[in-house]
Amino acid sequence: MKRIAALVLAAALLAGCGGKGAPEAIRLLTHDSFLASDEVLAEFTAATGLDIQLLSGGDAGAMVNQAVLTAGNPVADVLFGIDNTFLSRALEADLFLPYESPALAGVRPELLVDPEHRVTPIDFGDVCLNYDKAAFDGLPPPQELADLADPAYRGMLVVEDPATSSPGLAFLLATIAAFGETGPYTWQDFWADLRDNDVQVAPGWEAAYYGLFSGGSGEGDRPLVVSYASSPPAEVVYAPEPPAEAPTGVVTDGCFRQIEFAGILRGTPYPEEAALLIDFLLGERFQEDIPLNMFVFPALASADLPAEFVEHTRLPSAPLTMDPASIEANRQRWIEEWASIVQP
Repeated sequence: MKRIAALVLAAALLAGCGGKGAPEAIRLLTHDSFLASDEVLAEFTAATGLDIQLLSGGDAGAMVNQAVLTAGNPVADVLFGIDNTFLSRALEADLFLPYESPALAGVRPELLVDPEHRVTPIDFGDVCLNYDKAAFDGLPPPQELADLADPAYRGMLVVEDPATSSPGLAFLLATIAAFGETGPYTWQDFWADLRDNDVQVAPGWEAAYYGLFSGGSGEGDRPLVVSYASSPPAEVVYAPEPPAEAPTGVVTDGCFRQIEFAGILRGTPYPEEAALLIDFLLGERFQEDIPLNMFVFPALASADLPAEFVEHTRLPSAPLTMDPASIEANRQRWIEEWASIVQP
């Protein structure tokens, strides 16, 4: 309620400041996976008098490309959903106006990667291996990434193409962070071993998880898949009859942390009103609405998690990360090298 009260006060100050009139709506450019409860979004309108106009930009990569092409003359006022795998591209294109929200004081400190506050962390998720518990009744599931090359797991793994899939790219980055490019055993060696161990590549997450994975909602025959640490609670929430235990588990070694950010787009005629939306996205109501809508975790440390997340999620204690600038500098080369190994 304190956050809503602050928004009301800020909106009143804006309304009385004269000059250019306030807009009727703030335009929010998002990726296709954005979802929030209508009643929560309505609270922003009730507090500020501003509607939220949602504009879909496709997947995260396509959305960022669109924003870069319209830099300085944006189609929206705020962008939500850029993650750390595309962040440097956006910052180099000077897409955002700096804004330090007062709510940042409550954000998990490890999510604060931009000291200039051009982007604001809103949520995070971990791309992890998931396994079908029923398929590993007599065989222990892999405990670390290197286990996937063991012949015991031959023909079990499905991954997503990093050229066309966000989790596929995150998993590739995890292997690069884990094994490196120099030394006796590199990430290229690891992927060559996966190829020889009959890894299967799907174009995207839905094709991998629902079409080829055997666990939970999957209809395939492969008991290992690249998915998310939050996939098990999703299996419980969406089950016709929610089970007491999630049918899928998570291998917490080798997870890659994705952080999603929002930012005020440079060139918006309404930067003050856009700042109100950034504050709202970091407010408790929106933050606690995130898990059961987008199945990621809120950036606000004090936000309560739903029971399904508490009971059925195992978060990695040391998720892998990588400098966004390094990702931007090497992404295309790494993807091409991966393709030459796995899809020669």
